[in-house]
Amino acid sequence: VSGSVGISLYPGDGVEAETLMRNADTAMYHAKDSGRGKLQFFTQHMNVAAQQRLTLENALRRALEKREFELHYQPLFDLRDRTVTGFEALLRWKGPDGELVPPAQFIAAAEDSGLIVPIGEWVLREALSQAKRWQGAARPVMLSVNVSANQLSRPTFVQRLRELVREAAIDPGLLELEVTEGVIIEGAGEAREALDQVAALGIGIAIDDFGTGYSGLAYLKRLPIDTVKIDQSFVRDITIDPDDAAIVTAIVAMAASLGVDVVAEGVETPAQLEALRRLECHRAQGFLLSPPLTAEAAARLVGDAPVTQHPSRGEEQLA
Repeated sequence: VSGSVGISLYPGDGVEAETLMRNADTAMYHAKDSGRGKLQFFTQHMNVAAQQRLTLENALRRALEKREFELHYQPLFDLRDRTVTGFEALLRWKGPDGELVPPAQFIAAAEDSGLIVPIGEWVLREALSQAKRWQGAARPVMLSVNVSANQLSRPTFVQRLRELVREAAIDPGLLELEVTEGVIIEGAGEAREALDQVAALGIGIAIDDFGTGYSGLAYLKRLPIDTVKIDQSFVRDITIDPDDAAIVTAIVAMAASLGVDVVAEGVETPAQLEALRRLECHRAQGFLLSPPLTAEAAARLVGDAPVTQHPSRGEEQLA
């Protein structure tokens, strides 16, 4: 057991016991956020940061109530023939002024406040509804949805997921949940049990940002993983850093031997694309291939391009 210590000093940080304790508590949480097992003196900047976070959390609650969230869809391509193999659903927040708020500015606040749970359920419901519309308009495509540790650790998550898939009336084999290695680490046994139950529904599982966490090989062996997504940090310098090229080569070879699919993330240049082809990484996504699209634009892409249908994992598993 380790301790995190927050310190406030009289009279600079407060003249009343209540104020001193509140500021020491704020400092303690900063100590935890910076890695735990540390001590942190209070500064006025912490109050400003805490107030900004509270304001952001309140804005997120209003956004959920007023339906300010929307999904964009980034296509995944087969590099051998440039066919669309699926889409990744990405959360976007359009503020009252009509401007999109970058996810980096609000996802952490949603996680810390627990709002990621209702927001995550909205994402699943909306993504499944969109998948149903595509299923009726054209040949069905695979849809990937990111899931947080907070969602996965909830005892009711799998049952709720089952209900949402039934309500949408789509083949569960066309849905894939993306989790990071960090989610598995944080959730430990609970996360692994939930993933086993998700796989039993016939829903695919992908490890996002693969290679940046811990014990990646062990997870591939122990968990029902269908896809690994190579983190963009390895793709970015694949043409100039031999180590990155070696890592991508190893991941592709390892996944092939285990019967796991591979997707390269963050492809932004023709040189990166050609390097991935040479290394026999057959699927990729990134701004070079296509930026995230609105639902309408994604529907046009599905209608205008040949689509590779993912083999169904079986609707009967939802019975």
